[in-house]
Amino acid sequence: MKEISSELSMKLSDAIERMPAFPKSVQRILELSRDINCSPKELVSVIEKDPVMTMKLLRILNSAYYSFPKQITSVGHSIVFLGLNTIKNMALSFAVIGVLPQNNAAGYDMQRYLLHSLITASLARILCAKFNKDGTDPGDCNLAGLLHDFGKIVFAQHLPENFNKALNYSAENNVPLHISERHVIGVDHSVVGAMLVEKWQFPTNITQAILHHHDQVLPDNTLQGCLYVADQLSKYLSNSTHSDVMMETLPDTVKSRFGGNLDEIIVQLGDLSNVVAEAQAFAQTSKEIIK
Repeated sequence: MKEISSELSMKLSDAIERMPAFPKSVQRILELSRDINCSPKELVSVIEKDPVMTMKLLRILNSAYYSFPKQITSVGHSIVFLGLNTIKNMALSFAVIGVLPQNNAAGYDMQRYLLHSLITASLARILCAKFNKDGTDPGDCNLAGLLHDFGKIVFAQHLPENFNKALNYSAENNVPLHISERHVIGVDHSVVGAMLVEKWQFPTNITQAILHHHDQVLPDNTLQGCLYVADQLSKYLSNSTHSDVMMETLPDTVKSRFGGNLDEIIVQLGDLSNVVAEAQAFAQTSKEIIK
C-alpha cells in the first residue's frame, strides 16, 4: 500500500469497517467458479438458495430489454438462454449494486458510477478474451472492473465533506479525480478500494489490480492492463465530460500490448454498442427493482 499518515490510516480503517459485508453467497459463487470440477448445477444451487438474488435475476431477465420469447421462471432456465458465465456475472453485479448506498452526503452520482462500473467490467472481460497471453481468467477481469472504483463509494459514504471537496477541486482545476483525492484527502480511491476488497477476502490479483489501476501498467500483467484499458474505453464510449471519469492517454507500453490507441483497439474489438446498451438497461432496471 502507498504511504499514508497514521491519522488518515485510522480514518480509512474505520470507514472500511463501517462498509457492509459482501454477500457470502456471491463469495461462494466465486469459489466454485474457480473449481474446474464444479458443475453448473452447483452454481445454480448457490444462487437459488439466495431468494433475493434469484428474484432480482428473474426480474431483469424478464424485463423489456431481453424480451425473451417465453418467461424465464428459474435460474436453471436462464442458463439455457444466456449461459452460466453470463448469469454468474449478473449475480456479481447485483451483489455489487446491493452494497451501494442509495444516497450520500457528498452528492456523488451513484447511477453514473454504476454505469461506468458495469461498462468497464464488460470491456475488461472482452479485452481479456482477446488479448490474454498468460491464462488470466476473464471472470477476474470482469470482477476487477465491477469493483475498481469502489473506493469512491467509501469516500462518498464516510468522508463526504472531503470527497466533495476533491470532486470540486477536480472539476475546477481540470485534473483527474484520483490526483485531486491525493491533494485533498491524502490518498486516492484506488488505495481505499483495495483495502475494502482485501477486507472482503477477494483474491490478491484482484486487490492488486484495483490498487494499481491508476499506476504505470506492467506490460506482462494481463489483468492490470485489461482493467486500465477498459476503464479508459468506458469513459471514451460514454462521452463523459465529468471530472471524476476524466480520460487518460494510453502509455506506449499499453498501446503496444493492445494494438494501438483507443480507436484502434475498438476496431479490433468490433461493435461495442451492445455493451453500453446492456449496461444502461441493467443500471436502469436495477434502479427500479433494487430497494
